[in-house]
Parts: sequence; C-alpha cells; structure tokens
Amino acid sequence: MMNKIVAIQGNHPSKLNPLTDTTIFLANEIQSKNYRIFYFNPKDLSIIHSNVIAEGFFIKFNYKTKKFFKIIKKQKLNLIKCKYILLRQDPPFNLEYISTTFILETIKDKVKIVNDPSSVRNISEKLYSAKFLKFMPETIFTQNISEIKNFLKKNSKVILKPIHSYSGNDIFLLNKFNLRFVKKYLKKHGHIMCQKYLPKIVNGDKRVFIINGKVYGAISRVPKKGSYLSNLSKGAIAKKTQLTKFESKISKQIAKDLKRKQIFFAGIDFIDQKLNGDINITSPTGLKTFYDLTKINLADIFWKELKA
Repeated sequence: MMNKIVAIQGNHPSKLNPLTDTTIFLANEIQSKNYRIFYFNPKDLSIIHSNVIAEGFFIKFNYKTKKFFKIIKKQKLNLIKCKYILLRQDPPFNLEYISTTFILETIKDKVKIVNDPSSVRNISEKLYSAKFLKFMPETIFTQNISEIKNFLKKNSKVILKPIHSYSGNDIFLLNKFNLRFVKKYLKKHGHIMCQKYLPKIVNGDKRVFIINGKVYGAISRVPKKGSYLSNLSKGAIAKKTQLTKFESKISKQIAKDLKRKQIFFAGIDFIDQKLNGDINITSPTGLKTFYDLTKINLADIFWKELKA
C-alpha cells in the first residue's frame, strides 16, 4: 500500500496563522484521515542520485493547543514515498519558485502534486487573465510610460499592480500622473497590470473557490475604512456572500479552463461583477475563513476530489 504521507512544501509553520491559514486547514483534515504530514521549505529540496529528496520534518497539527503544531521527527525523505505533495509556499513567484517546479516536475508521474508544477510555472497569476479581458474592468499589461499615461487620461483613476507580487503588496491607486513615481515603480517591477479603478471595491470583493474544475462557493472581503485593498492580510473583513448568476457563469468557464490546464485548486476574484484578473494558483487561501463563516468544510471536499 502506498505510504500514507502528504508532503507540504511551504513556509515554516511558525510563520502561519492557524486562525486563517488554508495550509494548516488542509493538513489538519488529511491528518484526521490517518495520513502523516511531512513539511519542508523550498530551499531544502534537492535532486540526489536521481532522487528528489527533501530535508524537513514530520509534524502534527492541533487546533486545540496554543502552539498549534508539534515537530515529531526531523529527517530527509525521498518524495516518491508520498501519496500527495502540496505546493503551498507564498509567492512572490521568483526564480526559487521556478526551480522547485522544475525539480518536482521530475516526479509528477509518480506522485500527485497539487497544483501541477508545470502548470504553476506556465500560468502567470495576472497575465493568464488576458484571455478573459472581456469580463474585466478595462485593463492593460505594460511597462511603457506613455501607455500608462494615456490609460490614466482615459480612465481618470487606475490601479497599478505588479505582475508577480501577492497579498495586495505594492498596489497603488493613481489619480494623477506622476512621472517620477511611475518610473521608479516600473524600475522595481518591470511589466505591470494597470486597471480601471472600481469604486465599489469599498463594498468588498468576492473570492471564489475552485476545486477540481468545480466552483465551491465564495466569501466577500470588505476593505477597512479608507482602504481599497480587499486582502485579509491588509485588514479586510470577511463576510458571507453568494455569487450572482453572471459571476457563477464566468467562474464555471474559468474553472473548466483551469482544469484543462491541470490546476486543481484556485481562487479567483470579482469586484462589482467584474473579474479582477488575479487567478490565484500558487497558494490559494480562504478555506478556513469560508468554514468559519458557513460551516462548510472545503478541506474535506478538496481531499475527496483529489482521491477521486
């Protein structure tokens, strides 16, 4: 019988918040089904004599104790001994991230890896949405200053987002053109996404959960007063929500496309019934928050769908 081990490539558990963290929520669920959890950091992944080896530790999670995890045993593990591997480290999607996808790709026909490492590498969380522009607020991808200037002139308020950032970092609202600022921003980030500002963001966005090509519900995230950032890590408040018919239709279309591309777990976002162009596939979050709001356990569904 295949070893009942789930390996998680992620940020050290001590850096995670058990109240909201999806990785812990997924791990806790599969642990309750008698799987062992092996945890490792991306930098501790190697190919040694054709084997993919991770230096990490077996770990037990427990929501009931103040220190919510206990390291059982440190060791090196040949990852083909696992039943599943979860890619769960936070972006930024940088060269280290890319290297780990190349390493894990060498064993993906022997172990089920979520999300598929080749797909994680081939799908840019922002640029992938270029094929869905008709469902989005007016959006351009560029590092050309005059394109940004013209776009601002046309839309009067625009949001600037780095293509490879995450968690609402480095997102700016531009309502007048400032050459010095734009030059500095482009120097730091290269190609960026410029999007027409949607004032209804103050009422919140909707984060939609996609598992195995199916849409499994959503939460709304309302920015704190005076902010336009709907990330929970930036102080937004999560609320229950329902998808409109239109949002549901678009979500299903994207879910199907992601399944074809072997993306098992993803999060997409809407603002004012428009897709905002962040397709979260590297380390989607929100399942624990969804459970707290609705008592629907999507971690259970995640593992059932994966086994199916």
